Amino acid sequence: MSSISSAIGLERKSRVSGYKINRGNFSNVTSNLPQIIIVLGEANIANQGSLSLIAKEITSADKAGQLYGYGSPIHQIMRILRPAGSDGIGGIPTIVIPQLSDVGATQTTHIWTITGTATKNATHFIRIAGRDSLDFVDYSFAVSIGDTPTQIATKITAAVSSVLGSPVIATFVAGVLTLKTKWKGATSAELKTAISNNGIDAGVSYAQTTVTAGAGSVDLAGAFAQFGENWYTTVINPYGTAQLAALEAFNGIPDDEAPTGRYQGRIFKPFMAFFGSTLTSADDIKAITDAAGRIDQVTNVLCPAPGSEGFSWEAAANMVLLFARIMQDTPHLDVSGKYYPDMPVPVSGLIGDMSDYNVRDMLVKSGSSTVSFENGKYQVEDLVTTYHPEGETPLQYSYARNLNLDWNVKDAYTLLEKNHVRDHVLLRDDQVTQVQNAIKPKEWKSVLYDLFDDLSEKALINEPAFSKSSLRVQISDTNPDRFESFFRYKRTGVARIVSTDAEAGF
Repeated sequence: MSSISSAIGLERKSRVSGYKINRGNFSNVTSNLPQIIIVLGEANIANQGSLSLIAKEITSADKAGQLYGYGSPIHQIMRILRPAGSDGIGGIPTIVIPQLSDVGATQTTHIWTITGTATKNATHFIRIAGRDSLDFVDYSFAVSIGDTPTQIATKITAAVSSVLGSPVIATFVAGVLTLKTKWKGATSAELKTAISNNGIDAGVSYAQTTVTAGAGSVDLAGAFAQFGENWYTTVINPYGTAQLAALEAFNGIPDDEAPTGRYQGRIFKPFMAFFGSTLTSADDIKAITDAAGRIDQVTNVLCPAPGSEGFSWEAAANMVLLFARIMQDTPHLDVSGKYYPDMPVPVSGLIGDMSDYNVRDMLVKSGSSTVSFENGKYQVEDLVTTYHPEGETPLQYSYARNLNLDWNVKDAYTLLEKNHVRDHVLLRDDQVTQVQNAIKPKEWKSVLYDLFDDLSEKALINEPAFSKSSLRVQISDTNPDRFESFFRYKRTGVARIVSTDAEAGF
């Protein structure tokens, strides 16, 4: 009979007593898959020289501003994930991996010409990226009787400069106002600016006379190299369509025969990459998600904010804030019906084609997420990847919630496998032993039965009996060191479509 205690070594002979405590795990109940967010993006021009490209956990928007520049795409994303005065994403880690701007990159420039001398006192606003204010500071400026274009340009410059997180730097010469993005690259070309007289022109007019779009791409290879063995569940991609293919190639696909990338069996730590869109045309959106190369891919998730003058990555940050929080706490649910907490909305209140249900239905079938516009905010209707192979019903990897559900099953299974199977001695079912760290197929089956019940209680799977009956466990006949398991499970669905007929009569 083997020893059941090792507090005192078996080689000891002299009189002694010993006691030790071991870590124990007597429950087969597992936690939800921990969500971890990767934020990609460029730093401001002023921060490029001292920029570290190493992944770093950032716990506040202010820290992001200090390291990568206030108003940079990274700071803009972080101020949504971790807003001032709110818990935001909470304890979910936000890891920033910045990218260097291209050597030949340029910044975006908007030039405004001011004409007329003020005939009234008035308050005017400059709207930058769809916002009249940012973090409780207005972009307003007072126009006083007699103000010249030069004086007004001075006031606008001061108003912009007073907003620490503004994405632009304002300068002026006489009555000509110049706005330049704080960073370089193609992403800066998304900048939109407007000047509002608040209904009182006061004899002053504003005209946008020149727009010079920024240019320059980035390389994500250095960011991908830092993923390693970590399971980062969510990536915010501020580069939009320019990096979809690179993200897909790195992440891979969950193919039945030959999974690739981070879906490979020996890795299986995939992610979803969220990118934003402010497009209003259904045809333009469909051209992205319904492209031939997108149809079988499960990586990219378009986050729409149609008609917004904000930056597209702000839409992605809003969606991730909703999605990651729900997946962390209640992964059986989805984000449908939730509102973007901080996304500039169209001044007109019109969101284009997506306001039509038939268009939204078509877009979902084409691999695009959808929103509606209610109560002055964007409301999430559907959150899907671009995956939509023709003829597959239901689509296996379309809804982001379902992918995260699959990952939860894998994570729970792996936690139990580490505790009960890995590096254990493999014994046949009819063999008797009292040693520790030994496992039999029937014992492992018992553990997985508990797992199926737990997943069912969490409303992640239906019919745990189905999973139990499908379960097969065996020690390989040809390799005594190989332990194999197979099971099926049925995901739970969400009441996305509710249809009721009522028949009335006398």
